Amino acid sequence: MLKTEAIDVQKLRADFPILKRKVHGKRLVYLDSAATAQKPQAVIDALVDYYSRYNSNVHRSVHTLGEEATEAYEEARAKAARFVGSSPKGLVFVRGTTEATNLVKFAWGEKNVKKGDVLVTTLMEHHSNIVPWQLLAKEKGATLKFAGLLPDGTIDMADFEKLLKESPRLVAFAHCSNVLGTINDVHAMCAKARASGATTLVDGAQSVPHMPVDVGAIGADFYAYSGHKMLGPTGIGALVAKKELLEDMDPFQGGGEMIREVFLDHATWNDVPYKFEAGTVNIADAIGLGAAIDYLNAIGMEKVREHEVRLLKYALETLSKAKGFHSYGPSDPQKRGGVVSFNLGDVHPHDLATILDEEGIAIRSGHHCAQPLMRWLNVAATSRASFHVYNSYDDVDALKAGLDKAGSIFRL
Repeated sequence: MLKTEAIDVQKLRADFPILKRKVHGKRLVYLDSAATAQKPQAVIDALVDYYSRYNSNVHRSVHTLGEEATEAYEEARAKAARFVGSSPKGLVFVRGTTEATNLVKFAWGEKNVKKGDVLVTTLMEHHSNIVPWQLLAKEKGATLKFAGLLPDGTIDMADFEKLLKESPRLVAFAHCSNVLGTINDVHAMCAKARASGATTLVDGAQSVPHMPVDVGAIGADFYAYSGHKMLGPTGIGALVAKKELLEDMDPFQGGGEMIREVFLDHATWNDVPYKFEAGTVNIADAIGLGAAIDYLNAIGMEKVREHEVRLLKYALETLSKAKGFHSYGPSDPQKRGGVVSFNLGDVHPHDLATILDEEGIAIRSGHHCAQPLMRWLNVAATSRASFHVYNSYDDVDALKAGLDKAGSIFRL
């Protein structure tokens, strides 16, 4: 196929210092962005600038450093909200998608879920969109049910709609699967769930870094995403929610900053979103996330998505020629994100990842925090290659060569 690109990958690679290093004497071929993405120099510089020039706590001090830090922190919140079509007042900074989901479990779920209620999620979910609801169901005497999947790795919408007839209290699902790459029709799913009277939560960990997202248009009550998968620092992410929901929820944690007044026998709460940001917040990494958003905006999320569709198409075509290669998920690149989960004959994914590492190629191997999905696939684990803006056709070619070498070693 014609190797055209929507973005200038070679130019972008110069922005990522880590891509200059070698692994086992080979060029680093980083294909594990679904686990965590690499960081451009602009993000690293933003962190260094904060710590070296205006390190201070936020929302507390009136001195120059404190005011500069507060301004930068709140500017990052505004960027994070605009990036997904939300209002800053509806965005709570958290450590990532997992903490966002747990915040909803504690602050919304424990108040709104009652004995006998039904909670719905799907078989393709990351553990962070299963385990909190298991805990909530057990605590409240509710029932957690799972919408099934079709053979192509898409949600069985007939089964999903059948579960909605049970009037679930909460419906939670991924925008994009971290294993199958399946991009779900979250607009339709939120509309159907809302019509059933359910509150919705969408896991956007694998969607926000790779495609344009408009939470308002999607219609989700809660939408969560992580900064480290979108070229930002670790330990920062966002829960985007309707303001009225946040106002009705109790605090997630108690302590400084989330209060308005504290008396010996009671306390009153700060306005949202500050009610959910107790203690000293992750100032530096929020600012770093803002820098990552600036970087992605400069490229354009439409171009990011276009680039990954082209690369994914090439990858599926090229890797399928490796002996013993079997991939999982939709075959149409337009219906999936930039991840390819696969197995190579009977080679264990950990063995394959070790061989590829010797070639300087970094992939993920294991159950990808999706053990129920692995059981549905009838495999113990898979290998996973995942892409971002710094990946190109040469990375796919390197992976194909690595698979061929592994196939030769294991005599496939």
